[in-house]
Amino acid sequence: MVHGEHNKTRNNGGFAMIIFGALLLFLAPNIYPEMPELGIVSLFGGMGIGGIGFYLKFFRNRTKR
Repeated sequence: MVHGEHNKTRNNGGFAMIIFGALLLFLAPNIYPEMPELGIVSLFGGMGIGGIGFYLKFFRNRTKR
């Protein structure tokens, strides 16, 4: 089929990074409540990982054109 390459799904891990960032954002501060530094680091880490995953999933292929 001629358009087979165009219709392929691209699995670049963006969706997995979004899920992992969301889990880190919500669950990690609750696991060790006696260490607030770890909660702050996990908050920013979850936002960063989720943001990178969001970029990979939705915007990376659109900005190349």
